[in-house]
Amino acid sequence: MTARIPEDLRGEHHPGRWWHALDDGRIQCDLCPRDCRLHEGQRGACFVRARVGDRMVLTTYGRSSGFCVDPIEKKPLNHFLPGSAVFSFGTAGCNLACKFCQNWDISKSRDMDRLMDAASPEAIAQAAKASGCRSVAFTYNDPVIFAEYAMDAADACREAGIETVAVTAGYISPEPRREFYSKMDAANVDLKGFTDDFYVKLTGAKLAPVLDTLAYLRHETKVWFEITTLLIPGRNDSPEEILALSKWCARELGPDVPLHFTAFHPDFKMTDLPPTPASTLARSRRIAMDEGLRYVYTGNVHDREGGTTFCPSCGSSLVVRDWHRIESYRLTADGHCPDCDTAIPGRFDAFDMQRQFGRRRIPVSVRR
Repeated sequence: MTARIPEDLRGEHHPGRWWHALDDGRIQCDLCPRDCRLHEGQRGACFVRARVGDRMVLTTYGRSSGFCVDPIEKKPLNHFLPGSAVFSFGTAGCNLACKFCQNWDISKSRDMDRLMDAASPEAIAQAAKASGCRSVAFTYNDPVIFAEYAMDAADACREAGIETVAVTAGYISPEPRREFYSKMDAANVDLKGFTDDFYVKLTGAKLAPVLDTLAYLRHETKVWFEITTLLIPGRNDSPEEILALSKWCARELGPDVPLHFTAFHPDFKMTDLPPTPASTLARSRRIAMDEGLRYVYTGNVHDREGGTTFCPSCGSSLVVRDWHRIESYRLTADGHCPDCDTAIPGRFDAFDMQRQFGRRRIPVSVRR
């Protein structure tokens, strides 16, 4: 007897990659470590990858929850084309279940009607170029779960001379990870915490695959990447946990990978906690820097000290930021300190203070 396909899975879908058939009649999704095993008509934990017939399909290919032009510092990326505009979009769903999700209306959505905008990969690249953006960011929800769409868009962007950025939790299996990041120029990876207990209880995932992704990016790719940890009061902000995280980053990734500690605000299923105190961010930044990390930032707060890029050799203030706005910029066009000629790691070019994008956020439409 053939299982009935649910109404919302009827019609055309994009063929999914990274799956295989099991001996018991189910198919297994091999995209992320969840290894979802599906009967006919079932969806994976991400909700957007589903079984239709004897194949895996992606239900959100070519459909977005909206398009915006953002500052690149919002991703956050401080060492990748500072001051530039980035064309940002996401779809729906997520393969994590973070109780503190701050984009929960998109990432936790099971309502495909949220996907109001449709665009081909080529249309996205052209819209980014027409908007004056240097890059396209796959963001708002995790691009891992719409990898086929993101990868095709990345190919189109490369043809148009546009860079691509993945804003992700890094929860992806080895084979698709290799294919996915071969298309990306930059990434910001959310390192949610530094204990398995935190990951299991508050995200429904595990820590080890994320650490594997970070090590892979550092040692086996040329992708520029930065790390963000959202500090949640009483959950992942203890000095001991920050010290362990910082020691691991210094040992496994080296001192030059930028690390952002950002402030939590009550949202989704964690509205009973207070916002992160600025003192917690400053303390965490100091712990990380004391462990040898050279570029440690604070985010979601006004903090010029925590937003500034300092030269690790002579201590000069090179890029002074207030939230997403650059207040002063002294790097040379090729990313060197003008005082001692130390090279600052990242992707830099000539900077014009008058043309920086600043703290704006501009919704845009895309013609298919």
